[in-house]
Amino acid sequence: MRFLNRSHEHEYHRYLLPIDRSLLPGGIVSVTVIVGAQWGDEGKGKIVDLLAGSADVVARWGGGPNAGHTVVVGNEKYILHHIPSGILNPNSLCLLGAGVVIDPWKFLEEVDALQLRAISVNKRLIVDGRTHVILPYHRSIDKAQERSNAIGTTGRGIGPCYTDKSSRHGIRLADFLDEKRLRERLKCELDAHNEVLVKLYGDEPLDVEAVTAETINVAERMRPFIGDVSLLLDKSLTDGKRILLEGAQGALLDINFGTYPYVTSSEPIAGGASSGLGIGPRHLQHVIGIAKAYVTRVGNGPFPTEIDGEMGTDLRKRGNEFGSTTGRARRCGWWDNVLAKYTVRVNGLTGWALTKLDVLTGIDPIPVCVAYESPNGRIEHFPMTVEVLKECKPVFEMLPGWSEDISNVTHYNGLPANAKHYIEAIEKMTGVPVKYISVGEKREQTINR
Repeated sequence: MRFLNRSHEHEYHRYLLPIDRSLLPGGIVSVTVIVGAQWGDEGKGKIVDLLAGSADVVARWGGGPNAGHTVVVGNEKYILHHIPSGILNPNSLCLLGAGVVIDPWKFLEEVDALQLRAISVNKRLIVDGRTHVILPYHRSIDKAQERSNAIGTTGRGIGPCYTDKSSRHGIRLADFLDEKRLRERLKCELDAHNEVLVKLYGDEPLDVEAVTAETINVAERMRPFIGDVSLLLDKSLTDGKRILLEGAQGALLDINFGTYPYVTSSEPIAGGASSGLGIGPRHLQHVIGIAKAYVTRVGNGPFPTEIDGEMGTDLRKRGNEFGSTTGRARRCGWWDNVLAKYTVRVNGLTGWALTKLDVLTGIDPIPVCVAYESPNGRIEHFPMTVEVLKECKPVFEMLPGWSEDISNVTHYNGLPANAKHYIEAIEKMTGVPVKYISVGEKREQTINR
């Protein structure tokens, strides 16, 4: 199936699956954007999976296979790196926009793994032809760069792929539709990247013929998934479909507004959804920020509320804070309201989804950062540079904790008084309502307010 030819536009309706709305729970209206509101790993996959039950279309706009979304349905756990979490809901059409960078080998591994578990992707999964492709030389350069200047990347080739995109040397999925053109582009790019690997990093060159043959083979399998996501979304909007936009990573990893240079190469903030998917910003009506009830991050970079010592180790164990993509241990810290207010501002949040509230059970009191102290005085707004952030020390207020098990609570009024006080304190400090509260990893362990 090739959707880049206008003569095939009439076929698009086949991918907009009919929905029996009487069977759908309420949850989203028109276009709802899901963003990570910290440094990633906030539990976006679970919330997307939950809301996808009332969505006709789920679309992801940025990032690459460094994003790992974990979803638990019943006793089954799914870890998705490329494919939107909405794929687990049989009525959702799932799209990957041009702002994504795709590793076709990893993508097809996910497809195969889902199909082995009886999750159908046929006619439900489309990747934009404008999407840039992560190739073996991107992974090699990523690892070489990390050796010489470690910033904590996953080594998956995401940064070098975005670099090629920005410098106008990238290979896109649309190139997979023309084998002759693909061979020509690969020869040119492999020669150039091999020179960098050998002369700059002292590595061995990649075998041009082997990489070309491997890529030609994977291109053949990718072709049925290639389409025009912008056009599909425009048709969905015209038809009044309910659309859920799934973010990857977190706002503090945004290339523009994150803790640069300890950031990713894409735009995880809500505004990136418009450019990454090819729809106008006027459609982005509801923006839900996903945040843990505490804060975590992986990789290097300043982290004002980071918890050292035994308490940090204990919180990591309680929350099982190990990356679903890399297995790396996450750094843990207390709720940071300076950070939270910043992500409210840059994303235009209309609601919070608070995850892992259950992990705080038994901690009393619970520190909450309300400001920073810097060499230049008290700071209540997130600084522009990591140099300033490194000098910041958290100013804590203490909130009372709770000891009751909340993992089976299904209604807000069933939470302990101090757990509700914690949630309401976050609402008051940030000026944004908490709409969803996760008290466990399973789909049903979620309170919808």
